[in-house]
Amino acid sequence: MRDALGREIDYLRVSVTDRCNLRCRYCMPHGATLVSHADILRYEELLRLCRIAASLGVTKFKVTGGEPLARRDCVEFMGQLKRLPGVEQVTLTTNGLLLGEQVDALRDAGVDGVNVSLDTLEDACYAQITGAKSGDSRRVFAAAQACAEAGIPVKLNAVLLPETLSGVVSLVEAANTLPADVRFIERMPIGPAGATAQVTVIEALCRLRAHWGDLAPTRERRGNGPAHYYRSAALRARIGVIDAVSHGFCSACNRIRLTSTGELKPCLCYEDGTDLRQILRSGATDGALREAMAACIAQKPPHHCFGEEAAATERRGMNEIGG
Repeated sequence: MRDALGREIDYLRVSVTDRCNLRCRYCMPHGATLVSHADILRYEELLRLCRIAASLGVTKFKVTGGEPLARRDCVEFMGQLKRLPGVEQVTLTTNGLLLGEQVDALRDAGVDGVNVSLDTLEDACYAQITGAKSGDSRRVFAAAQACAEAGIPVKLNAVLLPETLSGVVSLVEAANTLPADVRFIERMPIGPAGATAQVTVIEALCRLRAHWGDLAPTRERRGNGPAHYYRSAALRARIGVIDAVSHGFCSACNRIRLTSTGELKPCLCYEDGTDLRQILRSGATDGALREAMAACIAQKPPHHCFGEEAAATERRGMNEIGG
């Protein structure tokens, strides 16, 4: 369906948990608040909401968390989601630590792609950012490689931070061996991330162009989100940038978010949303849920305000919202 501004909303990010096995300081640092298990939607509740979303024209679903693979039977859920009428694509975003043991299951479930969060290949820096153990950055990259070898399309997601900026070239070089696109993402200034210094994609592109002088924009469509891509004759993979803070892309935004507790959020920047869990668990019909979802989509705001952090009203961390 279209929102009040005429934007086609066909992409839903579905969080299945707020739990994670890492403690990335810009997302879910130590001491982060967790909701009770009773407040997390059951898989059958999530599937019901996704089925209704599909009836409204949502065709593409991204399964997120927290760390989605930390929730038992997540891959089975994704297989069931893929089989719902009207669903064209189901993809996964993961930190990759549990990915290696799930590659065959993901392929068999028909998952269409995996985004692996890997901010840096420098192991000590990775451990400092995420709280991971020594060697975990190599473990994550090996899991991404296993996915690529199994025929599952892979992208690497790297949040731009002051301490990872010097490693952007080496990350692209490693991803190119798979090959897998790398997407450099400006840190979203919400939750714990608000206290982290901002690095822009322009800074990353300057370093990348110093290494690949022919790096140029490409109009290829390589995903469902807001990334725009660059290519070089020396690279099999593409370099993507998501510059939500320094450059808005709201006029073409096609997404909504469903948190693990059942809140439908039309925009990441604002606390506004619709509590579908309360409606769902009150015995509402599919029609009532569909009406509530449609009303929420219709109220999607014209734009975010990440460039004016004081204007943002969302105070929760990304693990609570759905990364």
